[in-house]
Amino acid sequence: MKYSGWPEPGELVVGKIDEIEDFGVFVDLEEYQDKRGLIHISEVASGWIKNVRDHVREGQIVVCKVLDIDESSQQIDLSLKDVNDHQRSDKIQEWKNEQKADNWMGIALGEDADDETYTAIANELIAAHGSLYNGFKQAAIHGVEALEDTDLSEDEIDSLVETARENVSVPYVNVTGYVDLENASPSGVDGIREALAAAEGNGEVPEEVDLEVSYVGAPEYRIKVRAPNYKTAESHLEESAQRAITAIEGEGGDGEYHRDRRTDDE
Repeated sequence: MKYSGWPEPGELVVGKIDEIEDFGVFVDLEEYQDKRGLIHISEVASGWIKNVRDHVREGQIVVCKVLDIDESSQQIDLSLKDVNDHQRSDKIQEWKNEQKADNWMGIALGEDADDETYTAIANELIAAHGSLYNGFKQAAIHGVEALEDTDLSEDEIDSLVETARENVSVPYVNVTGYVDLENASPSGVDGIREALAAAEGNGEVPEEVDLEVSYVGAPEYRIKVRAPNYKTAESHLEESAQRAITAIEGEGGDGEYHRDRRTDDE
């Protein structure tokens, strides 16, 4: 996705060096449609420059600061020397993330989606979360809730959330579910304890997964899972509940898994 407008003065932009002249460098802006900027030789590097090609090359991806814009003459003045290493690294990562998100949009919308549909949905994500990538990231973490304040349809939201959860790597996600455990057999409370121990994994839960089982109100118990991604979290949540159900049924009791809480607030 490329923006149709103009960058703002002071903005950092990613560009590809297209042409090198003695007086400066022409740069195609990678994030904007049909926009080209000029880095004057004095803005290529600090100090005296004998040969511009000692500092840049054709085809090189660079991060520049926008100095000035003249829309009437279609001119964008850029600086390379005003961008430090930290800014360059952050901007390149941001740009790469947006490229990933652009690919995810293609997956979510399918090959038949037209440009108008793509743009409308992309604008909703950007308006809600600041960027395409962050929109997908929030959808991976929070699911439908991350997009419910947008004007997207239910089908569009479901498709975006599904794509996000299949493709986005986030630091961690939290999921919660509940299991009802009842045991009228002679093992009674001891049987419940065995089922809860089974739910907690008996020490076999991977290190990257945090799993906690807590009492909510008879006969309901809460299972919280924190994991590096949604699929892992969801898998361990369901496995935990199933271990508890299998254990309680083995004791002669009954168990039921559900995602929403049923007891009154504590």
